[in-house]
Amino acid sequence: MSEIEENRQLIVRPANEDDVTMLMQFVQAIADFENLGNHVVSTEASLRENLFGKKPYAEAVIAELGNEPVGFALFFHNFSSFLGRPGLYIEDLYVCPQYRNSGVGKALMKHCAQVAIERDCVRMDWNALDWNPARKFYERLGAQAHTEWIMYRLEGMDLFELADE
Repeated sequence: MSEIEENRQLIVRPANEDDVTMLMQFVQAIADFENLGNHVVSTEASLRENLFGKKPYAEAVIAELGNEPVGFALFFHNFSSFLGRPGLYIEDLYVCPQYRNSGVGKALMKHCAQVAIERDCVRMDWNALDWNPARKFYERLGAQAHTEWIMYRLEGMDLFELADE
C-alpha cells in the first residue's frame, strides 16, 4: 500500500440494503475477472430480495479502506452430515485489482473465519478456478485444495427437466 493508504483504516463490515448497487458492481467485477461477465443475470432487485428480504439466503461483507469500498465476500451456510455441524461456504471473494496483495483479501477471509467460529461452523469452503493466482494466497492461509472432488452443477433446463420427471 502507498503511504496514503497506510494511513487509512481497513475495516470489514456487514453489507446492508444500501450497499446493493455496490454489491452488484462487485458481482460484475468478479464475473469479468473470471471471464464470465456475460453470465451475470443477477440484478440489484434479486440481490436485495435474496440478501436482505424476508428470507435471506446469503450474507455479504464489504472491505473498506477509509470510506472506499475495496472488496467484498459473499457467503452462506452449508452442512456436513458426516460431522453433524454447519460450515460456511464463501461464494465470492473479490478484491479490487489495485488493492490485491495489501491485506484486504486476508482481512475478508479472517472476517469469514471469525463468523464461522462464532456460529460453531466446523469448516469453511470455497472454490477457485484452476488458473486463479489467488490459489497461492489460499494455500498460504493453510487451505488445502481437494482435487479428488469434482464439482457438478445442474442448472437451466436440465434442472427443470429433472424436477419435472
